This record gives sequence, C-alpha cells and structure tokens, in this order.
Amino acid sequence: MVTLYGIKNCDTMKKARQWLDAHGIDYHYHDYRKDGLDRKQLLAWEKELGWETLLNRRGMLWRKLPAGVREQMDRARALQCMQDNPGIIKRPLLDLGERRVAGFSADQYEQLFQDRS
Repeated sequence: MVTLYGIKNCDTMKKARQWLDAHGIDYHYHDYRKDGLDRKQLLAWEKELGWETLLNRRGMLWRKLPAGVREQMDRARALQCMQDNPGIIKRPLLDLGERRVAGFSADQYEQLFQDRS
C-alpha cells in the first residue's frame, strides 16, 4: 500500500493528494502532526534519502529557526529538529514500499506510477 506522509494544511500536499485521487491511486494518508512520527522510521528515511533532502529549507518553520541554528545545521541537529517538529520535513513524502520519494511533481508521480503498472 502506498502511504503519503505530510501535514494537512500544506498546498503541495493538497496537490499530491489531488493527483493521486484523480489517477485512482489507493493510498493511506499519514499526518505527522496528528499521527506522530516514529524515530526509527525517520532514521530509515534519512538513510535512504539523506537528511539534506528530508529537511525543508523553503518552509516557514525553517525561516522561523534562529539564524545560528540554521547556520550550524548538521545531520544530528536536523534529525532532532525533524523529530521534534515533523512539519519541517519536506512534503509530501511518498512511501511506495520499496522506495521513498520526497516532494511532489506531477511528471515524477506519472513516471513512478507508470513504472508500477
């Protein structure tokens, strides 16, 4: 089963969900804020994608971090930051079972789901 991770009020999440719905893709939606985030799962994502990919540096939560924290961000700090506030993880995170994909692009999703059929 496909799982889509993110937060409800994110425009990019809405686009991803609309795309999946329009293409008849069954998926489970997991809201980080409502459903939480397991540290073991976060570490597995980081191992696969890298902390730099997972950390959303374009969002409001990143901009709200003190400049000193942003400047000194490293793997350990990033993982702790994502664990403490999962809303700072790049959205959506699409779990296809055999691989994970961060972010949304209609073209990318088209390719991903074409390959699965």
